[in-house]
Amino acid sequence: MLIYAKQPIYYLINKYPNKIKTLYLAKEVDKKEYSRLMKMNFTLKRIPNEAAQKMCKNASHQGFLADVDDVQLQPYDFFFDKKFVLILSGLTDVGNIGALVRSAYALGVDAIIACGVKQLPLETIMRTSTGALYDVPFAIEHNIHDVLNDFKMSGFTTYGADMSGLDIRETRIDKKKILVLGSEGEGLTSRIVSKLDCAVSIKMSHEFDSLNVSVAGAILMDRMR
Repeated sequence: MLIYAKQPIYYLINKYPNKIKTLYLAKEVDKKEYSRLMKMNFTLKRIPNEAAQKMCKNASHQGFLADVDDVQLQPYDFFFDKKFVLILSGLTDVGNIGALVRSAYALGVDAIIACGVKQLPLETIMRTSTGALYDVPFAIEHNIHDVLNDFKMSGFTTYGADMSGLDIRETRIDKKKILVLGSEGEGLTSRIVSKLDCAVSIKMSHEFDSLNVSVAGAILMDRMR
């Protein structure tokens, strides 16, 4: 798995250096920092900018690229002993997913399940999550209805974001909980909403249709923890 850009790579250098196989430098770093990197347990290679551009298909790499271990997906039934699980229903925008992964880790979510998709570009999500994808157990399961049923049977209360839902500030939140977020354009389907224990919403101070899913998700996660 190839990631690039300074922020996600330095997050891994400082927190998960054992997951880095090879670090590629396409820019100069000061001697003290280069010496520190040389002492770490991964291969360090200097490469010309042209090679770096080719590796990342002309994306902005900021002079830092790394070959890292793949993300290990987990079966969602490994999460039945957790307290707070986030379900992403039909989300495909990797920028939003990466932002949600960062927020989930920062706000105490124990695991994430992506539903309604068969696969996701985890390499890209690793970059957009700034490396936080290593921090939160992650599963992909296409059928969200099976997932919701199984978690309910395991004692979880299911909450989902819906504009017609109860104000999250006035909602009782149970200890074992699921938060379901819908796709960027369509939100949660009526069938999914009908399966929830409680639909929740963020009441606006001014007339406005909705918030970006990653912003709304962060607000809901913070108020549910």
